[in-house]
Amino acid sequence: MQVPQFPDILKAYSRIKPVVRRTAVIESSSMNRLFKAQLFFKCEHQQKAGAFKFRGATNAVLSLSENAAQKGVATHSSGNHAAALALAASMRGIPAYIVMPESAPEIKVKTVEQFGGSITFCEPTLEAREKTLERLVAETGAAFIHPYNNFQVICGQGTAAIELIEETGTLDVVMAPVGGGGLLSGTALSVKHLLPQCNVIAGEPKMADDACRSLKAGQIIPSTYPDTIADGLRTSLGELPFSIMRNQVDDILTASEDAIKAAMVLLRNHVGILAEPSSAVPLAALMENRALFEGKRIGIIISGGNLNPDKYEFLKE
Repeated sequence: MQVPQFPDILKAYSRIKPVVRRTAVIESSSMNRLFKAQLFFKCEHQQKAGAFKFRGATNAVLSLSENAAQKGVATHSSGNHAAALALAASMRGIPAYIVMPESAPEIKVKTVEQFGGSITFCEPTLEAREKTLERLVAETGAAFIHPYNNFQVICGQGTAAIELIEETGTLDVVMAPVGGGGLLSGTALSVKHLLPQCNVIAGEPKMADDACRSLKAGQIIPSTYPDTIADGLRTSLGELPFSIMRNQVDDILTASEDAIKAAMVLLRNHVGILAEPSSAVPLAALMENRALFEGKRIGIIISGGNLNPDKYEFLKE
């Protein structure tokens, strides 16, 4: 198993720079006062397709040979990776075959369709997703681009942290959410190379804490029956991201469901960010562990903003 290194992320950065959006890094004086720290929010909800996933998907699509690309790309995803891959494929002029569970959020289904992705629905189980994808790949010859357990995807995700550090300079902590581990592992590779003394800390829902338990155990503990508002973080870790996380990630802190909701409200009211639940998890973890972060310079990657605010009553209050 080939493991990405920082030079691979730099290659990805050069490859995707003309295509991806360099998203803003913003501060909020009221949030800094509230947490007695200096917080920098990397706004990947402003990224094309509404999430950091476009970085990894674009790098994977652009890395394909001309012959391989003509057969298209395929994946299984319930949301942001599906949309990102569909958009990246359309920009290269190749087909994208997307397997989505029948339970996928309507807003994310519509986004995939808008970007020209060809959707095949299946039952909402990992087995159904994998079998349906296997059939599609056999029929089309398309290249399977895994949402997170993919070398080029991880390299693309690591480019967001490069931009964050270019904007902020020295940081004491960089935080990102963790689900499958693609963003976290790529972020850790970039941060530990550019700022070796900086701590990389992930946020994860308490109701889907398999990554936290896996890091402590030193082996992957699959996610079982995750029940969290942060739907993008319900998946189990990938082997490739975990092999990086074991050596590069300092800690994973969990957050309650109430804290995740509160973090979404704080981001909306004090930073002007309408963040999907998964994006708010790092701030929620910080909220429940304030003493660890006081007096520090902290970069937080806001991973995405694809949500229907009408679905969340607490955002209307």
